[in-house]
Amino acid sequence: MAGAAPHDLEADAEIRGDTLGKEAPKKRLVAENFITEIIDRDLEEGRYPGVVTRFPPEPNGYLHIGHAKSICLNFGLAHDYGGLCTLRFDDTNPETEDPEFVESIVADVRWLGFEPAQVRFASDYFDRFYACAVQLVKDGLAYVDSVSEDEMRELRGTTTQPGRPSPYRDRSVAENLDLLERMRAGEFANGAHVLRAKIDLAHPNFKLRDPVLYRIVNAPHYRTGDAWHIYPMYDFAHPLEDFIEGVTHSLCTLEFENNRAVYDWLLEALRGKVGFPAAPRPYQYEFARFNMTYTVLSKRKLIGLVKGGHVRGWDDPRMPTLSGFRRRGVTPEAIRTFFTERIGVAKTNSRADIGLLEATIRDDLNYRAPRVMAVLDPLKVVVTNLPEGHTEPLSVPYWPHDVPKEGARTVPFGRELYIERSDFQEHPERGFRRLSPGAKVRLRHAYVIRCDEVIKDDEGAVTELRCTYEPDSFGKAPSEGVKGVIHWVAAAGAVPAEFRLYERLFSVPNPEEGEGSYVQHLTPDSLVVKRGVVEPSVRDDPADTRYQFERQGYFWRDPVDSRPDALVFNRIIGLSVTPSPRASARPEARYKAEATAKPAPLQTEPQDPAARLSGAAREAFERYLTLGANREEAAALAKDAALGAFFEAAQRAQPSPQLASWVVSEVARLVKEGSAARLTPGALAELVAFVDDGTLSARLGKEVLAEMAATGQSAAQLVEQRGLKQVSSAEALRPIVEAVLAEHPDKIGAYRGGKVGLLGFFVGQVMRKTGGKANPQQAQALLKEALAGGAQNP
Repeated sequence: MAGAAPHDLEADAEIRGDTLGKEAPKKRLVAENFITEIIDRDLEEGRYPGVVTRFPPEPNGYLHIGHAKSICLNFGLAHDYGGLCTLRFDDTNPETEDPEFVESIVADVRWLGFEPAQVRFASDYFDRFYACAVQLVKDGLAYVDSVSEDEMRELRGTTTQPGRPSPYRDRSVAENLDLLERMRAGEFANGAHVLRAKIDLAHPNFKLRDPVLYRIVNAPHYRTGDAWHIYPMYDFAHPLEDFIEGVTHSLCTLEFENNRAVYDWLLEALRGKVGFPAAPRPYQYEFARFNMTYTVLSKRKLIGLVKGGHVRGWDDPRMPTLSGFRRRGVTPEAIRTFFTERIGVAKTNSRADIGLLEATIRDDLNYRAPRVMAVLDPLKVVVTNLPEGHTEPLSVPYWPHDVPKEGARTVPFGRELYIERSDFQEHPERGFRRLSPGAKVRLRHAYVIRCDEVIKDDEGAVTELRCTYEPDSFGKAPSEGVKGVIHWVAAAGAVPAEFRLYERLFSVPNPEEGEGSYVQHLTPDSLVVKRGVVEPSVRDDPADTRYQFERQGYFWRDPVDSRPDALVFNRIIGLSVTPSPRASARPEARYKAEATAKPAPLQTEPQDPAARLSGAAREAFERYLTLGANREEAAALAKDAALGAFFEAAQRAQPSPQLASWVVSEVARLVKEGSAARLTPGALAELVAFVDDGTLSARLGKEVLAEMAATGQSAAQLVEQRGLKQVSSAEALRPIVEAVLAEHPDKIGAYRGGKVGLLGFFVGQVMRKTGGKANPQQAQALLKEALAGGAQNP
């Protein structure tokens, strides 16, 4: 992307002047809430001529469903008050941002149905930011600090101790300006200096204890190239961007509540200076962020799902990204309805039930999806009292009686049909109301048939049913003995198709809760692929048509993989949350409908990560398997020759079954960040050996790896220097465990009374007492042993 063009502030003002004050629309997109009350009061008192909001994502990943709440709120308020909303990219971290993410975010906002009044970038304002920094230095309100990050953290004090001044806090204005200019010119290494605000080292809000405003980052920016070597922190850039763009109400989620103090301090310090007006200025307000059950919305964890090969990319239909919802087939109207009508704007964080979103999606699709028939797991039926080649066209409605729409299509009925394999049982269980030997069912929209004969193969598997139909049963009330109604597709004209059945990605309501990694809670069968047939009426429909496949769920054609000669349908959502009679009682299985039951192995396409590998890559994949990588890791290494070579060299240096995981996850991340140049395969192998033998925990191992990459030091050197050796022996840990339990007798009683989740609390206390050096598995084992005893103080 080309460098940033000069920013025209006067043009911005003209845009705002032409837009603000226009009559607001009658239909509101945002229900009344505490923010609308603030806006109503501000407009009534004449604080602002109109409403200006902004949606400010950082382009370091794809937007997820949580971002949709902010989009709907900010663009919705601008719509409701006749104002404007800017899409602004907070691109102040050159090491993590990419034009790919910019393009995806613009596409997501527009897909949701919102058109930004303008698209802006923080990088448009880098010169203005710098001028503000200079002004603060001249006013004695900012200084260049040269202490290390650890020293700065120590000098900030604690909740009971005020901060202490840095030895560089009283540098002269001239020295600060000189250092700041040299920082900008790229004379210093990363971390050598920072620019800090000079506020209040004793303030109870740590954000005001001289926050960092600028840091050195010697990395090219995707828009400005190598023009800058210093980049503003969020707390510096955010309020200035709002002031520049004339934002009136700056809406953030609750985690930024403490940052508001810096926001206000900075704008008060600069109002009437550096081209800013004395009034009005923006004000920040916080609302509860969006969280949802069976979902993770941490960008870091979503990146982990993608890079770890747990999903097929950012737009995998199981992902909570907007691109994932879009590819799955969810409509933007459903997302907007969910946030504007069913999820309010509150001041307290909570977790929304994913079932509410699913119900909203169903309600939306019910009135837009025509009904057609598809058989996902076909079993052949031959109607023996019809002649060979017989085909009868039936006129079948698209819509049920409760949907006030008209329309019909022609469906062929003939001698050979397909029904769902699950709609037949040779030895029907109690309550089964579909086809079995001697039983009758009605074919949906067609005739009654009776099963007369079951054909099996040499292994005893049912391959075909021989049935007779009742010619006079069409359009009439069911005759005696008809057990139920099933769907079907005639073999004549049937269109082969692949059906991708998606379920919730996680099997527990809160995947981030408890011990272990969130990936341990991934649903094993969150994607099941079947191959079946669909009625021929779909051939000529537009590619974006959503359907209700009767008794199966809502589907549409996958926009990436489906082709006219090889249709692929994604299940958007099932028809209901009613569990199968045979469904497990586990929480993760309660919502599964019978149609989503796990199919027999022959009907399931395995998700083989190496399916598309060939030639040298396939050979490498097989070799990596012999070296200890699992299939997902081996496939990732085979797709990246450099990573694969690094892995093999590390295994030669010091073999470990964990090396593949470290290379695929940690080394790959360092490579992408451009910080892996000093890391050698032998150095990684030494580090992983320390993790394997318990010298380091995995968490500390990752910290050491980052420092190894930054400094070029070995793992052994860093472990020795920082005293990081893990405490693993039972003899060393047992007295610490006993001390922790002695300090919390009330929690021992609660644990033994059934609150077993307190085990995590006790492990955390042991980790705290050992400075994070205790082996958590050993600590947990000793705690369980002690807590299993009867004494109150083991």
